[in-house]
Amino acid sequence: MSEPDVVLCECFARDGLQHETEFVATADKSALIDAFTGIGFKRIEATSYSHPERVPAFHDASDVLAGITHGAGVYYKATCPNLRAVHRALGDLDAGRGANELSLLVSATEGHTQRNLRTDRETQWRNVSEMAAAARDRVRLVGVVSVAFGCPFDGYVDPGRVVEDVARFADLGADLVTIGDTIGTATPASVRQVFKRLLAEVPQTIPVAHFHDTRGTGLANCVAALEAGCTHFDSAFGGVGGHPAQIEYGGGYTGNVATEDLVNLLEELGVSTGLDLNGVQAASRLCEQILGRQLNSMVARAGFGLKTRERMHA
Repeated sequence: MSEPDVVLCECFARDGLQHETEFVATADKSALIDAFTGIGFKRIEATSYSHPERVPAFHDASDVLAGITHGAGVYYKATCPNLRAVHRALGDLDAGRGANELSLLVSATEGHTQRNLRTDRETQWRNVSEMAAAARDRVRLVGVVSVAFGCPFDGYVDPGRVVEDVARFADLGADLVTIGDTIGTATPASVRQVFKRLLAEVPQTIPVAHFHDTRGTGLANCVAALEAGCTHFDSAFGGVGGHPAQIEYGGGYTGNVATEDLVNLLEELGVSTGLDLNGVQAASRLCEQILGRQLNSMVARAGFGLKTRERMHA
């Protein structure tokens, strides 16, 4: 089987569930991750090593990772907000149940850094440097740049700042850097500008497009990133997630790009995702079943497009 044209990271189990007010059972999380593995995702955001009292949705991080079947060639990502989290992650790795990809976070602005991370940017970069040094020879590192296209506190974000942050992550050994449209203010024009610069000026690392559909521009921004040369995208089944439920940017709706809708659009454009399309439909239903409500995917209601349906039954 040929390599897919793009790599999608399924974020439902972490970025998706952090927005939920009801705890999702550990066994259900592990079952979802196994379902995502079976579909063919090569990157899956599995959990977070956040402080259990601050983000109780992930107090079971170690148990979730212990409960999954690790697929060959699949990267299971865990978010690490601090050095203690990295040590927890490496302890689980030593025990044979850990994540093989860790994400480390900075914000592109001082305002968001102070409100979200409770520190300043330079201190956070020092923290991230320590975290990267502890983990870089053990796992694949993923940098994350939040509010890359606009900040709820500081407003406009200079694309040059984003490029500089990605270059700093590259120097720390990050193989990929996620470019986060945290409050959903990106447009196709701003996306093309940022990703063209990243691919030209920091070619040693892979930029990952992570868009929120706060204002209905998520899929358009994915196409713009694709046209600029981006090959890695984040999404979440049902468009769930965005950021913790107690934070309300964008009037409270911040959902990620829906995996079902992104897969459909890419496949309709002739861009292969390498995913089992019947499995995508089944996982969509499973996500709705576990959360007990209808989610925000259009394709979950209408089904795949004509070209994709033909491909499924060929």
